[in-house]
Amino acid sequence: MQQYQKPAFAQVQRLKMTPQIYQSIQLMALPLHELTNRIHEELEKNPALELIEDKSLVSLEEYSNSKNEDKENYFENSSDSGYTSQEGREASDRKQKFIEGALSRPESLQEHLMSQLLLHALSKEQFEVGELLIHNLDSNGFFQEDPNTLLNTAQQKILPVMLDVVRSFDPAGICVKDYKESLILQAQLSVDAPDGTIEIIKDYLPLIKKKSYKELSKILELSLDEINAVIEFIQSLNPYPGRLFSTSPPVYVIPDIMVTIKNGEFVLVLNDEEIPVLGVSPFFEETQNIKGEKATQQYVKNSIRDAKWFINSIHLRNKSLVKIATVIVEFQRNFFLKGPKYLVPLTLKDVASEVKVHETTVSRISNAKYMQTEWGIFPIKYFFTNSISGPGPGYSRFSKEGVKEVIRELLEEDTSEKRLSDQKISDLLKLQGINIARRTVAKYRSELSIDSSFER
Repeated sequence: MQQYQKPAFAQVQRLKMTPQIYQSIQLMALPLHELTNRIHEELEKNPALELIEDKSLVSLEEYSNSKNEDKENYFENSSDSGYTSQEGREASDRKQKFIEGALSRPESLQEHLMSQLLLHALSKEQFEVGELLIHNLDSNGFFQEDPNTLLNTAQQKILPVMLDVVRSFDPAGICVKDYKESLILQAQLSVDAPDGTIEIIKDYLPLIKKKSYKELSKILELSLDEINAVIEFIQSLNPYPGRLFSTSPPVYVIPDIMVTIKNGEFVLVLNDEEIPVLGVSPFFEETQNIKGEKATQQYVKNSIRDAKWFINSIHLRNKSLVKIATVIVEFQRNFFLKGPKYLVPLTLKDVASEVKVHETTVSRISNAKYMQTEWGIFPIKYFFTNSISGPGPGYSRFSKEGVKEVIRELLEEDTSEKRLSDQKISDLLKLQGINIARRTVAKYRSELSIDSSFER
């Protein structure tokens, strides 16, 4: 018997992603500097959108008037020696340091080495090879590429001589393949290197890291005192000498929101100085009421609708950002009062449930945005951190970032000659109720860009 399908009606709810909704989601995720660029793009695209005020652009006349309004501050920050208060002197010193820092630029590794190369009496061919070697070094002072691949046959004959020349430059240990070769070179250049230093660096660094000093003593037939002398010497070397001349460009960020404490209360201030004030063009609003061609009327109405939606989307972004920041401040009160060490575990779900939005919305709004606090400027996502449970019900839950700050403090406060090992740090953390393994300590220390006890 054949069965036939019968037509039937069914109600199904679906969310249709309109261009306006997509635009609103996009604006949610934009950090401040990208938002201002997006606003100016929209101003050029939509004639119904009008710039009412741009607080980030101030004329020279307006700036001068604002400066004259505060005479006392003007005199305190002037160079006139006839009027200077203690506060003014401090402000002047800060200003001078800022100007000096702004005008000066640290010498790069390549510049430092080239200045030494110029002092040597070299042939044109030798100078060219030396210059190639110097510009082939990374920020650590190590080869980016094998030098032989950069040189022709004639230049390769000069290479050994020029390697010796450049390796004799300051800082010691550059123009090599890796940190081990750097340590060996530094030991070769030093007259204070104890016997056995180069051999230990070449073949026995793993035993030093394991602190197998007795085993090392037997292998090399050296006393424990001699082994300790070698270890002390190695620890005085710099495995990454090029970093002394690191000139990484600074990353500038503009905080989207600021948290201050006034009269014992938290005050949240949205940074809207960078966001232009927008409105709908009165001309377009008047034009939509005038009868004309249908296509023209439709264009005017669509432009006005898009302008209003764009303005509302920016307001929604700012309102949502303030809501999320408020919840973060409530959860992380101790951080804002006492510092990063007191950061507690917080998840996107915790904040989403308070703000009554989805977790993805919280993630989108928090992305690439910054909060200015009494302790510095932090990415908003910094305040979302996993928990690390203490041993037993009597202990508190700690956040990952909080534990990292505790580790940083332990290492900064350590003044002993024998540096704290990862295992020792783990033991000290357990005394504070933070139960994490040695390998976890090593991971967090690495994330803090702190070398191991051996390298320190």
